[in-house]
Amino acid sequence: MTEEEKALAGYLYKADEPELSKERLRSQELSFTYNQLRPSQGKERAEIIRREMKACGERFRIEEPFHCDFWGRVTLGEDFFANYNFCILAGNEVTFGDHVLIGPNVGIYAAGHATDIAMRDIDMEYALPVHIGNHLWIGGSVSIVSGVTIGDNTIIGAGSVVTKDIPANVLAAGNPCRVIRPLSPDDDRKYLMAEASQTDAP
Repeated sequence: MTEEEKALAGYLYKADEPELSKERLRSQELSFTYNQLRPSQGKERAEIIRREMKACGERFRIEEPFHCDFWGRVTLGEDFFANYNFCILAGNEVTFGDHVLIGPNVGIYAAGHATDIAMRDIDMEYALPVHIGNHLWIGGSVSIVSGVTIGDNTIIGAGSVVTKDIPANVLAAGNPCRVIRPLSPDDDRKYLMAEASQTDAP
């Protein structure tokens, strides 16, 4: 088994293995190139994403700066948006569904270090996949760690640290992140009422 195969299987692997180090450096160079483009160069940014990521939908946008250590392990669904300072450590596969909104300063870390000191000192790591469902809103400064799955239609509150799976159709927040309550159409009622009151004003 190669070190990359071990990583993708969720086994401990040697993170500084030459081929992995070569691909990590290439991805770092890609991130550098991406982040040097002007804000008006959206077409050029999209071309890099389409060429280098594992897969992506037709509509997507990732603001700069963006950092990713293995571009080829990331899949973006349709209508994906990530705000400033988005970071993905893709030691394993990171998959986003359709209609996902990512706030600023969000980190997704599909990687971890060995807990045994001797193994950690020789750069042994592990990596588990991260799966983000459809129609998600992930608030600013959220951290999502290795092995987490988040279900469809869920909102993750700003500043949360997601260490375990979160189900569909809920509001979840905190450190560690936990389910606060199910989501409901009534959650938008106050905003709709405010809009209606402005419309009815003389």
